[in-house]
Amino acid sequence: MKLQVLGCHGGELPSCRTTCFLVDGVLALDAGALTSTLTLEQLCKVDDILVGHSHFDHVKDLPLMADLIIGRRDKPVTIHASRECARALRENMFNNALWPDFTRIPTRKDPVLRIKPFRAGSTFQVGPYTVQSVPVHHPVESCGFVITRGRTSLAMSGDTGPTDKLWKVLNQTPTLKAFLVETSFPNALQQLADVSGHLTPRTLQTELAKLQRSEDFTTLIYHLKPAFVQQLKKELAELPVEVLELGDTFEF
Repeated sequence: MKLQVLGCHGGELPSCRTTCFLVDGVLALDAGALTSTLTLEQLCKVDDILVGHSHFDHVKDLPLMADLIIGRRDKPVTIHASRECARALRENMFNNALWPDFTRIPTRKDPVLRIKPFRAGSTFQVGPYTVQSVPVHHPVESCGFVITRGRTSLAMSGDTGPTDKLWKVLNQTPTLKAFLVETSFPNALQQLADVSGHLTPRTLQTELAKLQRSEDFTTLIYHLKPAFVQQLKKELAELPVEVLELGDTFEF
């Protein structure tokens, strides 16, 4: 599996882009930085998008992408979203008020986008990838994912505070090669992190202790809030993790 980091922050500034990863050039994980990083040709190759939850920084490029690729693909791009997230996208984004309903444009039979709901906690197939969704802790329904192709698995936490089920799933995934885990706020803002359903380096350390497996895999940190990037990097330097940077590419 090839992983490209298109966006790895919890907000946007000229040096920061919101959450978005690209697997093998065809599967996007969240949609916070698709149109700001990919060429039109590359956008047209994206067949599926896994959306962890409905918050704006994870879905903001979906409408802009639809507008760009219309008439340029033979089949719709499929957005895989939990039932609650799918409902939010239909009611609040593709509602012909905030943005045209590209799930019915140019026609209902041949739209630009298709929203395919899944039940949080279910396992489903996306092309050659087996995707296990795992409910995590956030103010809205939010899911982490374990994505497997052959003998390689990649996991992503989604936006979450302290949680348990995700770590149980990781402990049962011997093919895991990399785990993308959010850490949003520095330790001094622990109360804010707790209220908003995010991790700090302190709570991340506690979460990492839930791992009970000895196989080697890489822990990659994303979703740093732009105002606190430098402080977060200092606090994370004590942990066995790697902080992602824009443009990073990995082969697993």
